Amino acid sequence: MSAVAKILQDSGWSVTGSDEGVYPPISDVIARYGIPIVGGYAAQNIPGGVDKIVIGMNAKLVPETNPEVAAAYASGKRASFPDVLQELTEVSENIVVAGSFGKSSCAALTAWSLKHAGKDPSWFVGAESKDLIDNGHRGDGAYFVLEGDEYPACHWNKQSKFLQYNVSHLLLTSGSHDHVNIFPTLHDYLRPFAKLVARVPSAGKLVACATGEHLPALLSVRDDIVWYAREFQKGVRWWAENVQPGERTTFTLVHNERPVVEISLGLLGAHNVENAVGVAALLLETGALTPEEIAAALGAFTGVKRRLERLTPEGALPIYNDFGSSFPKCRAGLDAIFAAFPERRVTVIFEPHTFSFRNRAAQHWYDTLFVGAARVLVLPPPGQGQQTHEQVSHTEIVERIRASGVETVEILDAEQLLSESSRASDPERDLILIESSGGVLGVLDTLVSRASSG
Repeated sequence: MSAVAKILQDSGWSVTGSDEGVYPPISDVIARYGIPIVGGYAAQNIPGGVDKIVIGMNAKLVPETNPEVAAAYASGKRASFPDVLQELTEVSENIVVAGSFGKSSCAALTAWSLKHAGKDPSWFVGAESKDLIDNGHRGDGAYFVLEGDEYPACHWNKQSKFLQYNVSHLLLTSGSHDHVNIFPTLHDYLRPFAKLVARVPSAGKLVACATGEHLPALLSVRDDIVWYAREFQKGVRWWAENVQPGERTTFTLVHNERPVVEISLGLLGAHNVENAVGVAALLLETGALTPEEIAAALGAFTGVKRRLERLTPEGALPIYNDFGSSFPKCRAGLDAIFAAFPERRVTVIFEPHTFSFRNRAAQHWYDTLFVGAARVLVLPPPGQGQQTHEQVSHTEIVERIRASGVETVEILDAEQLLSESSRASDPERDLILIESSGGVLGVLDTLVSRASSG
């Protein structure tokens, strides 16, 4: 919602807002944008003469219980943010980035590459990038980069958000079953992706990851797919060779067996190599950038917050923060750390925050999820939404991980978390990896401060 507010503001609209429980970091972002906001909901929050009232998907934003929402419905001027983006992207050349994981990083990297090359793109990115100051921007250039979310558009329109975007080109990163509370079966999950694929025009580029689970079957209906991968495999047009992992990863970008350009990437992990190959493939296939422009942009990109973000300075105990919201995301983060720091003892602070990690049908994930870690500290799963699915208990998660042979600790409160994490204290041998889409019991700043001070 803050990104859409910024795009509207850039487009010449006067924007105000209201919310309940506004707090950093987003409150700081809104303040930086200079957008007036009101705490709490009331019909009088809606300015007189308003042209459009954009309503989010928070569970409290329903007319039955929210007087401001009820007034918005009665005005006939309600809209969802996908409605707004649909309107704002009618005449631009739109690059939609979608997938079960990798879409935030790839959308940010695509927008940054165009910006770095001086193309002044517009963008809508759900995560906070270190390089793009704002999560939403309306530029004067031809391209509009949109992170495509498969979640429902709004309370009155249950189709996926990305189906309202005017897609010109599509970068599809992955297709692993996720968000089981919304999409109970794999078929349910892939259905909107199939609709999105069908909307890519014949003149557009459809770039897809060949290693993305379920993507080859999903895309079998089209014969114009530009496939990419982190390494060569049959049918792939773009891949990486001579990969040298580390805190800066280098590789050769290859197109149909011909070297294109050397890349130096300041991101950890094979999955980020694959992300970079996908972004480069799309921008080169569309003719948006040259190989030299892409190499310069990729080399300057410093990452997306909470995507293997290092929180402590050099010389201190390394603490990395990763948005581990599903098995593929979490495991990719672990593999990246293991490759970059093969001699380190890795302590994982794991918060099973998402519905997928709390769902009983996903228990088998824990059989291999943390193999290779020295220890896993498992935080309590939250209780919200548990009536919508069959939720596994905290103890069951702990026991399942422990059965995989990894030392596992059931964390009950913040004090215990601080105590147990302090066992990883050697800045030369230890490393802490936080895998969570939640709040880490409110002690993240304390963990970082303690490690940074030695």
